[in-house]
Amino acid sequence: MSCHVLICDDSAMARKQLARSLPQDWDIVIDFAGNGAEALEKIQTGGVDVMFLDLNMPVKDGYETLQEIQRCDLPVIVIVVSGDIQPEALHRTRKLGAYDFIKKPVSIDRLHQIQEQFGLFSLRGEWTPPVKIDERATTPHGFDALREISNVAMGRAADLLAQLLKVFIQLPIPKVNILEVSELQMALDLAARQETFSAVCQGLIGEGMCGEGLLIMYDSSYKEMAQLLGYDEKVNTAIESEMVMDIASILIGAFSKGLAEQLDVSFSSSHPVILGRHLDFADLVKNNSNRWQRTLAIEITYIIEGHNIRCDLLLLFTDESVPVLQKKVGYLLEGV
Repeated sequence: MSCHVLICDDSAMARKQLARSLPQDWDIVIDFAGNGAEALEKIQTGGVDVMFLDLNMPVKDGYETLQEIQRCDLPVIVIVVSGDIQPEALHRTRKLGAYDFIKKPVSIDRLHQIQEQFGLFSLRGEWTPPVKIDERATTPHGFDALREISNVAMGRAADLLAQLLKVFIQLPIPKVNILEVSELQMALDLAARQETFSAVCQGLIGEGMCGEGLLIMYDSSYKEMAQLLGYDEKVNTAIESEMVMDIASILIGAFSKGLAEQLDVSFSSSHPVILGRHLDFADLVKNNSNRWQRTLAIEITYIIEGHNIRCDLLLLFTDESVPVLQKKVGYLLEGV
């Protein structure tokens, strides 16, 4: 009897990549779900044997899905496949009953190792990709592919920061949009929170693409951030500047490197510069409106669990960079 495999991921690119990594001589039927709610419905009605589960998804994320599987004692083998590579993410998923964890992008060797380890199949001969994949469920649309690439880069940056601060960082689904400078406020939702912040930018250039990383750290985050970083003295202007520059260097550097590696490009970066301190959004736009007109924006919000610490990371690429970036993403998709 065929093994019923369910791939649960909100990214069509990720679903396709994983499906094509499964060996042809494994007697399986492959099904897909775009979030945990869809997956649970299929498990409860369709007799799923093995599920590959993403963590960051809308409607119901991977943690919530694992909790429901555990609560209902559903008979399914779950293997997590995620860009969130924080050690705590691995610990939590195993505690919730996941058999193992594969980091994105998927390594075929790692996938086969896990399948052999749990006796899911016995690999015979040379690996060849499977057939009969539902193309409707695995065809990326719009910014899906770039969002998935950003998801992996986001996880790498979070892992570095989590190790430095010895915390767990809650990760969102990356937002990818073409924005006018006037729309940036809506993307950041700064006006609604009415918070002031410090902003650091770092220029990026490479292979026909030009942009910058922008880190926004809220003033309300400084006190607890200083405690996590081991500052004993009272937080002053110098310490605030040092902290925001350090965090910017980690997040912008790791994110842009993760993006570049996946796209097979090389970015040169300028030295980080503080755009301003104790700003509100009006100040930020007023001071930089000439630089940010129409731009492709990748937005990530990093929230440190158990602490009043939040910062926004944006990668802003010029309008002229978009065709080059899309072409690079297209090359990547050809190999999936």
